[in-house]
This record gives sequence, structure tokens and C-alpha cells, in this order.
Amino acid sequence: MDAIKELTADMLKTDVPEIEIGSTVKVHVRIKEGEKERIQIFEGTVIAKNNSGISETFTVRRVSYGCGVERVFPIHSPIVAKVELVRRGRVRRAKLYYLRDRVGKAAKVKELIK
Repeated sequence: MDAIKELTADMLKTDVPEIEIGSTVKVHVRIKEGEKERIQIFEGTVIAKNNSGISETFTVRRVSYGCGVERVFPIHSPIVAKVELVRRGRVRRAKLYYLRDRVGKAAKVKELIK
């Protein structure tokens, strides 16, 4: 049992920024196309966070060409190269699923000013 805990502790990333609900982030994703590998940036609002430890995930939503796109990223996955924090959002909910029903400016999250 201790060996499993040691393995998972080694797999955890240490350079993960504080990802908070409502924040706008840029997720650098590694994409393999045949033999080549490239990095694609997915920018959007964090609408949910799940679990903790090695299986921790976060959901990012953006509107692309008028269509809402959501992706779930495991934080400690090797597919996620980097997560950049663009701005912090001011929200009062743990999950922002209500943004799915909103369109245009109504779907924006106010910026948190400290």
C-alpha cells in the first residue's frame, strides 16, 4: 500500500497554478498527429473542479464559432503541458453550469479585483 502512495506522489505535478472556479485559463495541450507532436492552447473559463490527488480534474468552457465547447482536463496528466492563469473571476458558486444556458455578455464572469 505504501508503494502505491509513493508512486502517486511521484506522478503529481508541482508547478500547477491555483486554478479557481470562474478563472480564465490557457491550457497548453500536447497533441500527437502521427509521429509529430505539437502544443495547442485551449483558453476558456473554469466552470468545475472535481476530486483531489492524482485524479483531480477541471472543466474549461469556451464558445468557439457560436458553439459551446467544454473539455475536462486531468491536472496531473502528461497531456497537459502547462496551465496559465489569465485572470481571476468573482463567483459565488462551486460549479458554474448555469453559464451553459447564457449567451453573449450574460455568459461573462466578472473579474476579481484584490
